[in-house]
Amino acid sequence: MNIRGRALITSLALAWLSHAVVAQQITVAAAADLQSAMQDLVARFEKQTNKTVKVIYGSSGNFFQQIQNGAPFDMFFSANVDYPKQLESAGLTMPGTYYQYARGKIVVWVPKDSKIDLSTGLKALLDPNVRKIAIANPLHAPYGQAALSAMKKEGVYEEAKDKFVLGESISQTASFILSGSADIAVMALSLALSPNMKDGGQYVVIPADEYPPINQACVVLSSSKDKALAQRFLSYIKGPEAARVLTAFGFDVSGRDQK
Repeated sequence: MNIRGRALITSLALAWLSHAVVAQQITVAAAADLQSAMQDLVARFEKQTNKTVKVIYGSSGNFFQQIQNGAPFDMFFSANVDYPKQLESAGLTMPGTYYQYARGKIVVWVPKDSKIDLSTGLKALLDPNVRKIAIANPLHAPYGQAALSAMKKEGVYEEAKDKFVLGESISQTASFILSGSADIAVMALSLALSPNMKDGGQYVVIPADEYPPINQACVVLSSSKDKALAQRFLSYIKGPEAARVLTAFGFDVSGRDQK
C-alpha cells in the first residue's frame, strides 16, 4: 500500500474514533432544583458506564423555549410535566420516553441568624422583619407558581406581593437569600438540603395540600445525537438507585413508575 493510501486510511480511522468519542457524551438540560441530586446521579452513572453526561441547569421555562428553537440538548428534565408534554405533542421528543421522575416540595427558608419566626409557616412572610421575599418567577418557574398558590391559600399573598424579588430560576432565588438581597425565601426543599444551604439556614416545609403537586418529568429529545446513551441514562433514572438519591435530596418519588 502506498503512502497516500495509508494516510487516507489513517485519516478515516481518526475521524471514526473522533465520532465515537463525541458519541459517548450527552448534554442534559435540567431544572435548577435538581442540581445537587443530579450531580450525585451523574457521578454514579458515569462511574458505572464510563460515559459522560454534561448537565446545564436553569429555568424549565427558558429551556422549553430554547428547545423549541433548536437548542442541541439530548434530554430535558423539567420542574413540571407541562413543558415535556408540550414538546412531546410537538414531535420534539423520542416516542415513549416521557417519564415523571419525581415530585418537588417547597419550603420557607431563612438564614440561621434571622429573627424571623418560622413556626407560623407561610405567615412568616408577614413578619415585620421581612422587607424582601425571594421566589422564583411564576411566569415560567414551576416553584414560583407553587409559591403563589400556597400564599393565596394561606391568605398572605396580597400583603406579601409587593416585597417579591423574582429569580429567573429556583437557584437564582436561593442566591438572593444567600447574598442578603432577600430576608426570606420560598424555595425548593432540594435546594434547602444542598451542601451550600443546609448548614447556613433553617426552614419549614410547606404542607403539600397547600399548592398543586410539583410533578416533574423528563424526555429524550428527538434531536439527540446519541439517543442510545440518552435512553440508557433514562433507564438509570427509572431505577431504584436513582429513586434513593432523589429521595435523599427532598424529592417525593412515591407512585412513580419504576421500570
